[in-house]
Amino acid sequence: MNGTGGTLVFDGDCGFCTRSLGWLRLLDTRRRIATVPYQRPDAPAAVGASPEDCAAAVRWKGADGTAAAGAAAVNAALSAALDTDLPLRVYRRTQAVQDRLYDWVARNRGRLPGITPWCARYPADCGRA
Repeated sequence: MNGTGGTLVFDGDCGFCTRSLGWLRLLDTRRRIATVPYQRPDAPAAVGASPEDCAAAVRWKGADGTAAAGAAAVNAALSAALDTDLPLRVYRRTQAVQDRLYDWVARNRGRLPGITPWCARYPADCGRA
């Protein structure tokens, strides 16, 4: 399940999350990140979280064992995808703003523009075959 940079666990029933994942995958040209919907039975445990934790916020577990949630997870995944710590450095300086923005997005993700959710497109990947 792990990529060479880490694993990002996301909400596979969310069209906005699936669209955002597509952008991340475009940036991840070296395929450093494994992306897994939390609906896959083994996914939450792989990042040291519960399904409820994963439903509340995206989760990250780096190859070095570091774990993060929410905006911190997004920045960790971006850093791994781009092979630079710049996103994490920016996050450290703007953490309060990014965390508030992430919380707003998470609460409203069902109203934000998206695409067909991952689990609707790939039900077997979500344990629904």
